[in-house]
Amino acid sequence: MARERKFSTDELFQATKELLLSHGYEAFTFSLLADSLQVSRGALYKYYDNKEELITNYYFYEMDQYLLKLKQIDLHQGFEAQFNYLLNLMFSYSDIQKLIKIGQRVPDHEEKFKTLHTDMYQHLQNFVELGKKEGKLKRDLPNNLILGYIFQSVAIPNHSGIPHPLWVSSIKEIICHGMFINN
Repeated sequence: MARERKFSTDELFQATKELLLSHGYEAFTFSLLADSLQVSRGALYKYYDNKEELITNYYFYEMDQYLLKLKQIDLHQGFEAQFNYLLNLMFSYSDIQKLIKIGQRVPDHEEKFKTLHTDMYQHLQNFVELGKKEGKLKRDLPNNLILGYIFQSVAIPNHSGIPHPLWVSSIKEIICHGMFINN
């Protein structure tokens, strides 16, 4: 009898992420995951009873990691430093919005999802309020609109393959200064 291939939690979660992003929540199966990891389905069932349990663990792990990094925004002094940190974080977690939508489909975890969302939102609200206090952001714009604009700008797909540093700096330029030439 052949020995079962071992896999780490990182490998398991990375494969889970890739399959969720490429196939979606409904099409995700232990069979696909087992094939991706080159293990038997039985090896997965040793750790998780079903896909919902695995996806839930993966999802909350990923969100906890993102939140830990988001909380570090407070270590940066001034709005512009926090803005740069936030953009870099968002680009390094460019799939976070897709994962949030997938996470909302995980049953029976609405309360934990709400707690994570509230915690994340609080740090982002503080960031926007700092920008308004420092006079970097217009006070009359709703905070949710500002945050939504930033998040949606980062989510714009780079279909034309513009080099990543240029893509990031161009999005930052548009967020900060718009796209019109000042006359």
